[in-house]
Amino acid sequence: MVAAYAYARTGYHRGLDALRRAGWRGQGPIPAAHQPNQGFLRALLALAEAAAAIGEQDEADRCRQFLLDSGTSADEVAGLRAS
Repeated sequence: MVAAYAYARTGYHRGLDALRRAGWRGQGPIPAAHQPNQGFLRALLALAEAAAAIGEQDEADRCRQFLLDSGTSADEVAGLRAS
């Protein structure tokens, strides 16, 4: 599970860098319906799940709150996995 955490963390940071290059300023919506955002949002959810699995509940909670603050939810992002 530590490997899953490491992969998710890398995806999260790469996605965050891409969002910032695209003009996102660190707050506000990250629409799940916008395809270029979906990789970042999936990485963020994977990070939340992996953090919870290795006992890092504070980080898992922060990641889930980040999803909510971005205008989406864990359930909405989980639905992207099927597509």
